[in-house]
Amino acid sequence: MTSDGLFDLPDSAPELPRQPGSGSLAGNEHASAPLAVRMRPRSLDELVGQQHLLEPGSPLRQVIDGDKPLTILLWGPPGTGKTTLASLISRHTNRRFVEVSAVSAGVKEVRDVIAGARRALAGSGVETVLFVDEVHRFSKAQQDALLPGVENRWVSLVAATTENPHFSVISPLLSRSLLLTLQSLTDDDIGVLVDRAVTDERGLAGAVTLSDEARDHLVRLAGGDGRRALTYLEAAAGAAQARDHAEVTVEDAALAVDKAAVRYDRQGDQHYDVTSAFIKSIRGSDVDAALHYLARMIEAGEDPRFIARRLMIHASEDIGMADPTALPLATATAQAVAMIGFPEARIPLAQAVIHLAAAPKSNSVITAIDAALSDVRAGKVGPVPPALRDAHYAGAKKLGHGHDYRYPHADPRGVVEQQYAPDDVDGTEYYTPGPHGFEARVAERLQAVRAVLRDRRPR
Repeated sequence: MTSDGLFDLPDSAPELPRQPGSGSLAGNEHASAPLAVRMRPRSLDELVGQQHLLEPGSPLRQVIDGDKPLTILLWGPPGTGKTTLASLISRHTNRRFVEVSAVSAGVKEVRDVIAGARRALAGSGVETVLFVDEVHRFSKAQQDALLPGVENRWVSLVAATTENPHFSVISPLLSRSLLLTLQSLTDDDIGVLVDRAVTDERGLAGAVTLSDEARDHLVRLAGGDGRRALTYLEAAAGAAQARDHAEVTVEDAALAVDKAAVRYDRQGDQHYDVTSAFIKSIRGSDVDAALHYLARMIEAGEDPRFIARRLMIHASEDIGMADPTALPLATATAQAVAMIGFPEARIPLAQAVIHLAAAPKSNSVITAIDAALSDVRAGKVGPVPPALRDAHYAGAKKLGHGHDYRYPHADPRGVVEQQYAPDDVDGTEYYTPGPHGFEARVAERLQAVRAVLRDRRPR
């Protein structure tokens, strides 16, 4: 028993399978199992994609070939082989495999599994691979419960997550883990999976063939997700057989699958491309296109806080003084999103997008500050005019600070003739109001103000 008593070996601790190399794949290759389950690779040689993790000399190869205890975090999009890779690690290292889902397991289940693994290690010397799927769904307490098993090497932990582990996994567990990033499968990878499933005895066993058009359609719909590709293939084959078709056509595939997967990797090109198109559509005042890209981001699971931050930036960068209400609205949207989350957050996000896209546009704010920054960086920073210097300390008046300062509120116009800028940039106009929306009124006001400020004729 450990000093805290948490890892007694209770009578209720589950017995683990006795045969080495067993895994969650065992018993799942029956004919009624889903195609994606039946077609899971049985060896590393059958694994499609993720070759960057399996190259000779790579950390994962060193762990597998050396048959050493390990703690691994697999981070990647759905359907990229995280569960399969975990089971293959177990098989290749001749360890038992126990799978726990973070969706349903609690602290007690985690402790029982680790206690059982400790019993097996002490009794027979057989090590256990504990696979935790969707580990980001575990609470801090649940993740804490994994630490004794990891620290004492009672289990070799393999945890999978679709979320950034730097934000979703506790630091003590992350620091003890080898973090491996899985990538979305390429279209070529998906094609290999589909072709294999059509002919393999574990799959469709040649019961149907697949037209080139249907194959391309399924690959496109998969969106880099191997599991989705095989699920769609199984549905399309079923539709073809129900219509007495020996070949799966694109019509069969379209009949079976009526929703396209959104291809969108939050760390990849699609993230930046869709975000760019989103902002450019708002800038271009195309409300409908902007809503389309918003919908794509929402469906792909983009962080709503990220979307809200982009809207706040856009409100100043591309609208600015043409509609001064844009920034407060975008800020309020960010607050609403943080408080309510999806799915309800889609509503204030859509309202903000519509408002910003329909608003008059002006880039005068970003142009003005960038021009001012450029002058400052170029060394145009001359001394502050004496009249504007701080005159609140003893001796300031003797230095001429504050002398001849003119108080604007003393003038009925609220503006007085006075030099505010240093000599180096006096007269420079950084801000040029645009002709649209509220800014057109600002332009009229500013023209009159600048005329007064620079009318410094001797009186």
